[in-house]
Amino acid sequence: MKTKFLFFALLFTGFVSYAQQDAQYTQYMYNTINVNPAYAGSRGVTSIFGLHRTQWVGLDGAPTTNAFSINAPLGSNLGGGLSFVNDKIGPTNENTISADISYTIQTSETYKLSFGVKGTANLFNLDVSKLNPEQAGDPSLQNLDNNFSPNVGAGVYFHSDKLYLGASVPNFFETKRYSDNDFVVNKERMNFYFIGGYVFDVTESLKFKPAFLTKVVEGAPLQVDVSGNFLINEKFVLGAAWRWSAAVSLMAGFQVSDGIYIGYGYDLETTRLRRYNSGSHEVFLRFELFKRENKIVSPRFF
Repeated sequence: MKTKFLFFALLFTGFVSYAQQDAQYTQYMYNTINVNPAYAGSRGVTSIFGLHRTQWVGLDGAPTTNAFSINAPLGSNLGGGLSFVNDKIGPTNENTISADISYTIQTSETYKLSFGVKGTANLFNLDVSKLNPEQAGDPSLQNLDNNFSPNVGAGVYFHSDKLYLGASVPNFFETKRYSDNDFVVNKERMNFYFIGGYVFDVTESLKFKPAFLTKVVEGAPLQVDVSGNFLINEKFVLGAAWRWSAAVSLMAGFQVSDGIYIGYGYDLETTRLRRYNSGSHEVFLRFELFKRENKIVSPRFF
């Protein structure tokens, strides 16, 4: 299957699938449920989250991601969540629906340890009409319409109101799509995530939270994201982030009310791709219900 399709697909679908794999987020500290099921219910409230990300603006076929999730405590020790992610890359359109369940152990007066499992249904679409193969009507090029693949994942999450550490594998099963004897254009590999963050009280009105996310994927470069956010008067958030050998980012957020938080992030590429795009934009909204009066949600940032 040596056509222009291979070049295009390997450049976009293959590049993103091997180098990025799971959808990429700059403000991962607010979107933990998508990578770690043990996070479900950890905030002690019903948390509804929506995000839109446009990556590599100006580059034809670049990724666009929409994510929606809801998670809540289901009792004193249980938490649950549902999430939906739509990821468009070039000629591909992928929809992922996940259900999460977590169980939490109180390890001390301050700290908790949560264990979580994730069940996922993935629908993958490839529209060959968006391609320009060397051989028109090549029978080896066929649409993939809602190609279904199930998966399971798991994670652990150690946390308090000021600290969190987590490790997870959202998908244990590797899925091959569009392959022949010589090539695998799209292969979903296991993604290993390690996350952490801590909130420092600088003054009564200023808090600082460094955080990190490390993603390990077989056959792809190590991804390390390091960020620092300042919370001012428990209302305004300003911060910056660095993705190792990939991008630098600016972040801002505003706590509109006790239950509503909005955020924005901008990525500027540091690789050669910066010549072909004007950066990446990410905006999200978090809405929370049924806040417990004795539960301190702010200034957790997570």
